[in-house]
Amino acid sequence: MNPAHLARLSINQMTVKQLPLPELVRACAESGVPGVGLWREPVRAYGVEAAARLVREAGLGVTTLCRGGFFTASEPHARVRALDDNRAAVDEAAALGTDTLVLVCGGLPEGSRDLTGARKRVADALAELGPHARARGVRLAIEPLHPMYASDRCVVCTLDQALELAERFPAEEVGVVVDTYHLWWDDRAPAAVARAGAGGRIHAFQLADWITPLPAGVLTGRGQLGDGVIDLAAWYERVASAGYTGPVEVELFNEELWRRDGREVLRQTVERFASVVPRSSSVR
Repeated sequence: MNPAHLARLSINQMTVKQLPLPELVRACAESGVPGVGLWREPVRAYGVEAAARLVREAGLGVTTLCRGGFFTASEPHARVRALDDNRAAVDEAAALGTDTLVLVCGGLPEGSRDLTGARKRVADALAELGPHARARGVRLAIEPLHPMYASDRCVVCTLDQALELAERFPAEEVGVVVDTYHLWWDDRAPAAVARAGAGGRIHAFQLADWITPLPAGVLTGRGQLGDGVIDLAAWYERVASAGYTGPVEVELFNEELWRRDGREVLRQTVERFASVVPRSSSVR
């Protein structure tokens, strides 16, 4: 494999969640993978400062921190708690040395059918958090999720909807995540990718394939690259053509992969990534 294919690769921690953080960092360094995307829960368990030091001493970069968000609660005290937690997430991202906090915005509150109101509360939360994030050198990255998650996880379902929220704020404060798993089905997404790129709002790019049938609960249906129906190479080119030159993060949630040896999964992921990245555009 040409090492140039790895220049932008990042392995999200959930892809090989069976690996403890030190082993993940060591395996990425040994494989020539320059970046990792981290999750708050295992990082907090390890210690934020200790995790930052571990990654830094291995010569890796933290490409994103997942996740902030869940802004849609209507009860005042719950909203205060959510904002406080998101400020803490911003501070953790800054401590880890990443400039990108991924936001999963939240679903409908229990008993609610008010999508419009929920989306307004997302906008209100972004307005409160944006200045704090900017002061800490962290960008808020709205991740639109597939519509099947709208009720319980994310009322922002398309890239257009994410951009309509993000564009109310400076690009250095709020942008979007382009995730193939969530966007591949939307025929308006290619134009939205170009729009996001033109505005400097693609703050993260994540790859996962779509496999069917989806598992019960659907959360763990993100397939290994090349195992599903998404034209991942076309998405890579689309995002590159929009001007994005940052990390390309592989984020997989898959019970079958989690049951396997984590280092084996990481090796396979690196190999599959090479087939996604056209040799003519492996370094931009």
